[in-house]
Amino acid sequence: MTLDTAKRCIDWIFTHVPSGISDVEIDFIGGEPLLEFDLIKEVIKYACSKSRGYKYIFFATTNGTLLTSEMKTWFTAHKDCFWLGLSLDGAKKTQDHNRSNSFDFIDVDFFVKNWPEQGVKMTISEFSLPRLAENIRFLHSLGFQRIKGVNLFEGSFNWDRDEYIKILAPQLHELVNFYVENDVLNVNQMLDKHLDFCGGKEYERRKWCGIGTSTNFFDVDGTMYPCTYVTPMTFNAGELDAIQKTDFTDEASFIDEDCLKNCYIYPICPSCAGSNYLNMKTFKTRDKRKCRIQKLIALFIADLQARRIKKNPKIYDDNTLYYTIEAIKRIKDLYYEELKEFLKMEG
Repeated sequence: MTLDTAKRCIDWIFTHVPSGISDVEIDFIGGEPLLEFDLIKEVIKYACSKSRGYKYIFFATTNGTLLTSEMKTWFTAHKDCFWLGLSLDGAKKTQDHNRSNSFDFIDVDFFVKNWPEQGVKMTISEFSLPRLAENIRFLHSLGFQRIKGVNLFEGSFNWDRDEYIKILAPQLHELVNFYVENDVLNVNQMLDKHLDFCGGKEYERRKWCGIGTSTNFFDVDGTMYPCTYVTPMTFNAGELDAIQKTDFTDEASFIDEDCLKNCYIYPICPSCAGSNYLNMKTFKTRDKRKCRIQKLIALFIADLQARRIKKNPKIYDDNTLYYTIEAIKRIKDLYYEELKEFLKMEG
């Protein structure tokens, strides 16, 4: 992207902030964003040169291999307005397998010191799936409080296949034990869900992401798309043209009525609208191939929260505690028999 195009994008963002939003996050996305470090500095300089009227922050995720002394000095000086996230898939063996022998080139302490609350983004591969618990424990041991990006929309897994469920289940069991023992840590993204939402009617009808409304993506030529997933890298020109005609403010176009009416864990079941469109040719219908794996994860979330409540009943206020306990019982009643062959759970 040229600097002039970047300036136009910055100006558009700040003049089209949706009603009700007070904070703006501007992300630089690659590839590897730090290949354009000089451009990033100029964009930040321009954005901060004007009064914007909103609280704002800049963010980029890097593989960490290109950081020079100059970059570290600049990012440290700007760490309050620019958060730099790290992609790190786990211990050296996993990282080197997934990301071209890069582990020894990454200054992990630099990220932990400057952005201790940011955590790290992990991507799951066929190689790392059987090592998931080991890798998450390792990342926590480095000082990262939060493990982000552990989701089921990345990679080529067909989660409807028993082989993947059989691999994932013991990893989740190991992680539940780990997080019960280390209850001061933030639970990784896959297990960090509000079970009390399952009993809350206010969470039933909602669009789960900001696609086309509070989230926009600008390509290198300045063309705007509704999110980082819906781009020419994923869809052809005809599909993009059809998608751009969507009324993204109409939440009904993004609610799967079958899931809403018939699935108890709908309020905590993650869904990517772009991924749904890619697989189902509509934003409205979810990819049901992930249903069993989401039920399995819900069972482990229920087990984790039951054991944490038993260890410390004061972790929730009374209202949240009541709905969480009700959800724990309901989830086990609904899904245990269906998935018990994969389970090795306590509680």
